[in-house]
Amino acid sequence: MKILLTGASGFIGSHLKTALNNNGHEIIECSRQSGVDFNQQLNADAWLPLLEGVDAVINAVGIIVETGSQKFDIIHHQAPVALFTACAQAGVERVIQISALGVDEQAFTPYQLSKKAADDHLRAAQLSSFILRPSLVYGAGGASMKMFKQLAGLPVIPLVGDGQYQVQPVHISDVVATVQACLKQEASTGSQTLDVVGAKALSFKDWLQAIRAAAGKRPAPTLPTPFSLMLGVAHIGRYVMPMMSPENLRMLQAGNTADVKPLAQLLGCSPLTPEQGLKR
Repeated sequence: MKILLTGASGFIGSHLKTALNNNGHEIIECSRQSGVDFNQQLNADAWLPLLEGVDAVINAVGIIVETGSQKFDIIHHQAPVALFTACAQAGVERVIQISALGVDEQAFTPYQLSKKAADDHLRAAQLSSFILRPSLVYGAGGASMKMFKQLAGLPVIPLVGDGQYQVQPVHISDVVATVQACLKQEASTGSQTLDVVGAKALSFKDWLQAIRAAAGKRPAPTLPTPFSLMLGVAHIGRYVMPMMSPENLRMLQAGNTADVKPLAQLLGCSPLTPEQGLKR
């Protein structure tokens, strides 16, 4: 297939690019590194030249925090909507949107709401599409995983609140396998939404201890920190570690889990557990 891949230089996009190239697909990379600025791709006409002969589009572009000209509404909403409109005009057979778990009717942060706006537009479009909503994605090259490793490696692990809120991390290999499975599905007008989660949910506290165990370290004592205090720290800490923004802490505390059965049915097997994924 000839596939347009946005966000090809990002964490998820780079893993997708490697896997799809290895499977013999022709990939059109679409990222700032390849000369495509989403800030300039705000109408369908800007996308149409990139869609000539394209069979499928995978939108894997995304930012976790706003920086400079990179704004949620443009990167997650306006440019993707222009892309989806162009896909309908060009007759693209399949569109896959990488959204995020929590992007639903309970969405409450600018990150989530901007993703939801694009998801809703795609659902209403006359396209054969999949909206994939991954939980915390971990694996080689992931920014969130780098932060989690730093926290897990401390002699005493600081927690946001009590650390008992649930997460369901999904390994990047399972995200890639999900996209590949969606590409193989028969095209039919309409949209399907699928939560992409790991095989097991666990508390954030246990997730950090699991990362520590995978590094060959013994469990460490933890330091529960009042959520209000961590929010205050995050207002300053985000300038040192962008992942540590108040909005991200709020999303983390809200939990991040879903039923794994629909994903396992699509894949034909269970996704990896945290223990299995961390061994990779």
